[in-house]
Amino acid sequence: MPYINCVTSQRLTRDEKEKLKEKIGELIEIFPGKTEEWLYVGFNDDQTLYFRGREMDKGAIIEVKLFGVQHSKYKDRFTAKICELLSEELSIPGDSTYVIFQEVSDGNWGWNGGLF
Repeated sequence: MPYINCVTSQRLTRDEKEKLKEKIGELIEIFPGKTEEWLYVGFNDDQTLYFRGREMDKGAIIEVKLFGVQHSKYKDRFTAKICELLSEELSIPGDSTYVIFQEVSDGNWGWNGGLF
C-alpha cells in the first residue's frame, strides 16, 4: 500500500508521467513485500519550489508513504535510485531533490471502507 507523490518544478508531459510511473513501479520492489499492484503514484508538476532561498528551475520533492516500518538500507537504496531516475529522465540533479519517507502504522491506513 505505498503512495508516492512526485512534486516537480517543471511541467511534465503525459509520456514523462507514464514513463516515471512505470519506473517507480519497478523501484517500489526495493522494499520487501511492496509491489506495483498496490502502488498509488501522484504527480504535482509545474509547482513553484524554493530551495536555499532560490526558486528552483529543476527541483523535486518525492513523498513516500509506506504501510509499516522499513529498514533504512531500503530507504537509502530507494533514495539513490529515485534521484538517479529523476536525473536521467528530467535532468533534475540529486542535490535538488528531497525524498521524504513516512511510515504508517496499523489502523492509520484505510481502503475499501475499512482500515488495514
